[in-house]
Amino acid sequence: MRRTSTGSLSGLLGLAFVLTSIARVGAQETQPASSSNPQSALSIEDKKGPSSPTPSQSTALVEKSRKGKQAYTGPTTLVELPPTPMLDEEGRQRQDPDGKLMFNPPVRQQRDKKGHPLFDAEGKPVMQTKDTLGYDENVKKLHALKEKPPKTVSVSINRGTLTVDGMTGKAALNYEIKDLKYFYFYVPGIGTTVVSNDPFPGAVEQKHAFDDKTLTVTVGEHVLQLSSDNRLLGKTPESAFVLVDKSFSVPTKFPVMGYGPIRVAPYAWPGSKNNEESKGAVEAPPLPADLRPALLLEPCPRGQMRTAGSPALPGQTAAPHPCVPMPSMAPATSANRVAPPAGSTPTTK
Repeated sequence: MRRTSTGSLSGLLGLAFVLTSIARVGAQETQPASSSNPQSALSIEDKKGPSSPTPSQSTALVEKSRKGKQAYTGPTTLVELPPTPMLDEEGRQRQDPDGKLMFNPPVRQQRDKKGHPLFDAEGKPVMQTKDTLGYDENVKKLHALKEKPPKTVSVSINRGTLTVDGMTGKAALNYEIKDLKYFYFYVPGIGTTVVSNDPFPGAVEQKHAFDDKTLTVTVGEHVLQLSSDNRLLGKTPESAFVLVDKSFSVPTKFPVMGYGPIRVAPYAWPGSKNNEESKGAVEAPPLPADLRPALLLEPCPRGQMRTAGSPALPGQTAAPHPCVPMPSMAPATSANRVAPPAGSTPTTK
């Protein structure tokens, strides 16, 4: 009994070992080759590298790279409009204090964010405006400068009087000056005196010239004074800057006053001009019609007379009445004859 059990037990163990070996061999054959050697599989993947893109992807990448490196071939010169005349409130071209004509700055074309000239959808250049300036050549945005409006000095002259050495040269002066730059006073024999409340080239300061309602300046041995019912400048006295121009004259024998923004002849003086022919004696302006003296008419011939007409209106000249024959004397009637003295005998023919 013991021998039989021992042999059967060893046989069973041998059979189990054989079956186990066969199962291991079959499992090795069924696994892929890569799992048997992981290091070799990793090296193969490293050699292959990343997956290559498809043809459509490669074309898109090439186009993108070319587009980014493409150079600008458009226009590089900015369009610039010529300067335009600077006009005043009355539509006339402005002049600077030296008498030169003033122009607005030229208008330039805008630049885009890349510094290239800017055009609209229709291909027209986009010009700069007061608030939109675009960019500069360094791709830096331009900003408009905030300028403070210039300070103005308004002067109101009401029933003003211009005197020369105490004698009235001009009366009933009325001016509403929005921005005072220069006063002009022309006096025959003295010249044109330019006066300002601010310094200017060639002018000499005269302190306390502007004093409440008067402006008093001294020119050589003469004193010019402008007075007004209104205060000229401030409450406190201010200096005046005076320049005398003896080369500029006005064709008149009487003092003349004006004002303007120019300090050189002809001073933009309304109605004034540089009269070179008036260096010597000049003709006085004609008197108004209502102040002209009436000349006596020549007497009519014997036997004629002038009839009385209606008086002329102020400012009009009465037309002279022609001479007409005098009315003939009618013969005396019997009623108008003188009676003879009493006691006398009438005579008969």
